[in-house]
Amino acid sequence: MGLEFLKLYSIISCFFFAFNIQYLNTTLWKMLMTGITCPMKENMRHVLIVEDSKVMSAMIIRRIRNDLRFERDVAATFKEAKEFIDTDPSKYFVAIVDLHLPDAPKGEIVDYVLYKKIPVIVFTGQFSDEIRETMLSKNVVDYIVKEGGPQVIDFLINSVDRFHKNQFAKIIVVDDSSTSRTSMRMLLEAQKFVVIEANKGQEALSLLENHPDTKVVITDYNMPGMDGFELVSRIRQKFPKNKLSVIGISAYGTSLLSARFLKNGASDFLTKPFLEEELFCRINQNIEMLEHIETINNLSNIDYLTNIYNRGYLFKFGQKIFENAKRGNVNITIGMIDIDNMSAINEKYGYETGDQVVKEVALLLTRNFRTADIVTRFGGESFCIIAINMDKDYTETVFERIRAAVEQRIIHFDGQSVSVTVSIGITTNMSDSLDSMIKKADHLRIQAKKNGRNCIVTD
Repeated sequence: MGLEFLKLYSIISCFFFAFNIQYLNTTLWKMLMTGITCPMKENMRHVLIVEDSKVMSAMIIRRIRNDLRFERDVAATFKEAKEFIDTDPSKYFVAIVDLHLPDAPKGEIVDYVLYKKIPVIVFTGQFSDEIRETMLSKNVVDYIVKEGGPQVIDFLINSVDRFHKNQFAKIIVVDDSSTSRTSMRMLLEAQKFVVIEANKGQEALSLLENHPDTKVVITDYNMPGMDGFELVSRIRQKFPKNKLSVIGISAYGTSLLSARFLKNGASDFLTKPFLEEELFCRINQNIEMLEHIETINNLSNIDYLTNIYNRGYLFKFGQKIFENAKRGNVNITIGMIDIDNMSAINEKYGYETGDQVVKEVALLLTRNFRTADIVTRFGGESFCIIAINMDKDYTETVFERIRAAVEQRIIHFDGQSVSVTVSIGITTNMSDSLDSMIKKADHLRIQAKKNGRNCIVTD
C-alpha cells in the first residue's frame, strides 16, 4: 500500500505543480490533502442492533441496509448481544441498544457495550429526565425516544450516518482557557470528530492554513490579542460560508454579542453553559449544510447515469488545462470514444440494458486512466478524455488497451449478456482552442467508424 500510495501522490503532485491546485475536486486529492489515506477498514462498517421488538428491529435493519449499506448484527436479548460482542468487539463502530431487554430490564446492556469500548446510541420507549441525564453522563452518542411515528427512524438512521461521517470531519477549537479546550475536545472526540486545539486567534489562522479541509471552527469571544469577532472576520477573508462553518461561543450571552458574531461572518452562536445535545445539533446542522452545498455543486459537474464528469465540467475545467498547455506547462492528449451500434443494442435489449452498457464502459475508462486525467461523458454513448502529460509514443498503446478491454468485456444485465466495441479518435496536436481539439478528435472518431468500427484513428 505504501509504495503505491507514494507513486500516486508523486503523479498528482507533479501535475499540480504545473497546474493550479484549487481546481481539482476529486475525493482522492481531498484524502491526500487531509491525511486520510483510506476509508475506515471494512469490518468497522458493522452496526450492532440490540432490540427485542421484532417490528422495530425489522424497520431499523431495512433502513440501515438500504440507506447506509452497513453490515449489521442483530440481537434480541442481552445474552445474544454479549455473544456477538465477545467474539469481536472491534468489529462494531456503533451499537443501537434498547434500554429494556427481557434479560436485562434496567439498561445493563449500555454499561456492557461501553465497557467493550463500542459507542452507543440509546433507542428507548421510556423517557424521563433522570434516565436521560444518566445516559448522557455515560457519554453515549445519542439518546433517542421511540415516539413520533416513522420519522423517529429517520432521526435514528441520520444519527448513525452522522456518527460514521464524523471521523472525517475536522474541528478547530479556539479558546485561551486550556480547561475549556480540554472539556470541548472530550465532548467532540466522544462523537468521533477530529479535534485540533488553538489557544489564540493567530494560531487558529495558522492551523486553518495547514488544515484547509476543516469543517467547523468553534471560537470563544473573550481572548487576548485577537478576540472572537476579529478572528471570524479574518477567517472569512479566505474561507467563505459555503466552505467552512464558524460557531461563536461566550459566557457573556447577550443578543448584541450574538448579532455581532453573526454580522462578522459566524454561522452560529452558543451561550455558555450549553446543553451537550444542543452543541452537537448545531455542529451537525452546520456540517450537513456544507455537505448539501457540496452535493449540489457536484451534481452540476457529475453525469447522473455514469457518475463521472459531464460535458459542462469538461469545458469548464478542461479550458484551464488547455490554457496551461498553450503556455507550455503541460501537454495534453484528447480522445473521443464512442460505443459502436448503440441504437441496435437499445432496440434489441431495451434502453435499461443500454444504460447499463454505458455505465460499464464508463467504469472501464475510469479504471484505465490516471486520477489526473479527465474522463467525461460527452453525450449519449460518447466519452471525451483529456489525458495530461501522456507520452505521445505511448498514447496509442494506452487507448488500444482500453479498446481491447471493452471488446473483451461481457456485460451481464437482467438475465442478458451483451458484448460491445468502441471506436476511438485521438489528437495530440495543439489547436487554437479546446473546442477545435475536441472537434478534431471527434472527426477522427468518425473516421474510425468508417474504417469498420472497433478501431483507433490518430493524427
